[in-house]
Order: sequence, then structure tokens, then C-alpha cells
Amino acid sequence: MQAINLIKNARRGVAFTGAGVSVESGIPPFTGRGGLWNTYDPKFIELDFFYENPKRSWEEMKKIFFTCMNEALPNKAHQMIAALETRGGFAGVITQNIDGLHQKAGSKNVQEFHGTIKKMHCINCGRVYQTDDVNLDSLPPVCSCGGVLKPDFVFYGEGIPPAAYQNSVELAQNADVVLVVGTAGQVMPACSLPLLAKQHGAKIIEVNTQPSAYTDGVSDFFFRQKATEFFAELEKHL
Repeated sequence: MQAINLIKNARRGVAFTGAGVSVESGIPPFTGRGGLWNTYDPKFIELDFFYENPKRSWEEMKKIFFTCMNEALPNKAHQMIAALETRGGFAGVITQNIDGLHQKAGSKNVQEFHGTIKKMHCINCGRVYQTDDVNLDSLPPVCSCGGVLKPDFVFYGEGIPPAAYQNSVELAQNADVVLVVGTAGQVMPACSLPLLAKQHGAKIIEVNTQPSAYTDGVSDFFFRQKATEFFAELEKHL
């Protein structure tokens, strides 16, 4: 109940989410049980491989990412995180996910730390496209200038989007409560953000099906359960 009260009384709360928050929407995680990298070689989203083999890279990306993520719908966790922002106690969401489900659920301030699948840009002229407006029947998709289009999520070998990075740091530094949901806390530099928040006085409430890098020593509260179960219970108290 103490954790519930912290969430209810938060003034600058932040949700920090990883793949686990979207698993119940049918999107597989990258690592762990059922993880994509257990089946596929992640080299196809390495930046150098993409530039050298755009058609091959796009064939894999379309198969793995674009179909399941475009069809996925927000679950109770996404919906309740959006509700926390709407009611005024939470300042926003920092997500490692690229699926856009937080926005679909109604979250307004979403810092997409690893970029998004919902946009792409031309590697030649830089023109930005909405993914929904791009025909993926012929691969790789190309710009009107003839350049290959690249999804706007972070590839291996690519830096974090500067604005998302800076905004995420500011959210973490100012947070009074951080809800860590569905992340093992092992991907740098994203995993450092809850630690930064802790250093600035925030209480850390973790929701994960398995212990994470945060569970011992960082998290003040640990709820070992599915995200949807936790947020369904939280909804009753709000």
C-alpha cells in the first residue's frame, strides 16, 4: 500500500519502460525467454550492415518488426501509465520500446530513448516519412530522390537521439517517483536513468516478472508480477 500511495501522491512521477510492458500486447522481447535474438541474428540492424545490405536488412526488419508492431494494441499497463499522466501526477514516460504503444494509449510526453518504428528518413536527403505512408511491398523502400529509407529506431552502432537523451535525463533528475516496468536494466545508457533518479532522491517502484539489475540496491519496492496485473490492481486504488 505504501507504493500505491507514492504513486497516487507523486508530483513529478516518471514511468521507465522496457520490452516487458509490450509483451502482453503480443510483441516479443529481444532477449530472454521467447526473445527475438534467440531466433534471429541481430546483425541486420547493425548500422554498417544496413548500409551495405539494405535489401537484406529490410527483409528481416519487415518480417520481425513491422507486421507485429503495426498490429499490436496497447494493454492495461500502457493505458494506466497514460492515465497517470492525465491525472497530473506523472510528468511522462521514458521508454526503450520502439512500438509507439504508449502514444496509442494516450501518453503525451513520451521520450523514445531508442527511437521509433513509426517514422523513417532518407539516408540520402534526410526527408522524413511517416511509416504508415510508406509502401513496404517493394524492399528496400526508397525516397522520391532515390535514397534508401531507414527506420528511425536506434541501430547497433548508432547514437541515442540527442533530444530524447537530454529530455530523459531531465525527467529522471526531477522525478520524485519512478515506475520501472518490464526491463532487465542491462542496456546502456538507458539503464542508468533509474539510478540517476535514485541519486536525486526519487523512490523506485519496480514491476517485473523476474528480478532485474535494479531489484537489489536500487528499487525501493519490487512487485514480481506481470505489468497488466500490477496496473489492474493500481486502477482499483485510483
